Amino acid sequence: MTDQPSTQDRDQPGTPHRRRDLDIAVYGATGFVGTLVAHHLARSAPEGTRVALAGRSEAKLSAVRATLGERARDWPLLVADAGDRAALEKIAESAHVVVTTVGPYAKYGRELVGACARSGTDYVDLCGEALFVRETIDAHHDTAASNHARIVHACGFDSIPSDINVHVLHEKVRADGNGELTDTTSVLTSVSGGVSGGTIDTVRQQIDLMKSDRDARRLAMDPYTLSPDRAAEPELGRQDDLFMARGSKAGIPLRGVLAPFPMAPFNTRVVRRSAALRDHAYGARFRYREAMRVGPPVLSPLIAAGTAGFMGALVTGLALRPTRPLMDKVLPDPGDGPDADTREKGHFTFDTFARTTSGVRYTARFKAQGDPGYNATAVMLGESALALVWDRDALPETDGGVLTPATALGAALVARLRAQGMMIAAKSY
Repeated sequence: MTDQPSTQDRDQPGTPHRRRDLDIAVYGATGFVGTLVAHHLARSAPEGTRVALAGRSEAKLSAVRATLGERARDWPLLVADAGDRAALEKIAESAHVVVTTVGPYAKYGRELVGACARSGTDYVDLCGEALFVRETIDAHHDTAASNHARIVHACGFDSIPSDINVHVLHEKVRADGNGELTDTTSVLTSVSGGVSGGTIDTVRQQIDLMKSDRDARRLAMDPYTLSPDRAAEPELGRQDDLFMARGSKAGIPLRGVLAPFPMAPFNTRVVRRSAALRDHAYGARFRYREAMRVGPPVLSPLIAAGTAGFMGALVTGLALRPTRPLMDKVLPDPGDGPDADTREKGHFTFDTFARTTSGVRYTARFKAQGDPGYNATAVMLGESALALVWDRDALPETDGGVLTPATALGAALVARLRAQGMMIAAKSY
């Protein structure tokens, strides 16, 4: 049986833990995003952070390490296939935190997340797959909690801006004494970046699963897919995870028509899980949805309709047997991504608008430089891991389990991302 860490060796404020050989193991370090995470840690990790690079090929890992500079010269290389349970167990047992960028997670992630839960090892990933997260909750939440491991999915563009914006809104409203959150809407108001081949591959996998499994389709349609106790969720009527409406009619101070946001079906479920894990502290009438702003207001109705049509065509094209091969030819492959110049010039702004039970309106903004799915995501994922290593005293109190960015990392992550130049703020208006 694996020796489990005690609460004493897991909670040393201001210092990393020393009873394991490593602080962070980056699994998938030779992949597109994994390499970016490794570069971020080589630049930004506090002195003394013990990092290893992990993946299938020692030669490729060595090549990546050679690009990271002097600080990474002696970083260990750990070889393990995504299906090699014994090798993944060794990685989990050697590190305090495992970072993994190897997806789709339903295909490649099961063994690693299980190994971390059993080993009492904190875990962060970029998963945007609701059905996989539901699977890990059912399979590993209790084990992870009993071993004081924080299993944290969705630590990139999906779903840190969504989850953290609502977190800072909640904290601000509570500090002001203005009641609880009610109708809350996040809008991607500005974005520039490339298209991720990995994201497209994830969509393929989710479509295939829902086509073959009726229960999976039913679960995917439930707005509370990720809730810890479905029966305890408030009955608030229909919640539009994909919606298109004029901002003024939706109660949002934005001109023009808002378009559906492709990642809303996942992000909204993460935020609702955060609310439930906090015993519905956001509010008994808390309702949450997401959208995105498109084009100048005068053209937004056409662009929003076109966006909705494109999303529908993409899903339909990938779902139908005759059109799937054609779609596969024109869409980016896993591992493909934008060039360095595009990644550096990318950016995003995520604005969240809410009304409280006292009638006061609030807004929160999460703004970052860098391609949202690549450079900015690498920073968010890397800083999530560093918070788990260095900021134990600032993390939310929890026994562990399958958590969310807000419930596992909270204020510690906010402080780290602000230190990296990201804007995160909430105010009444």
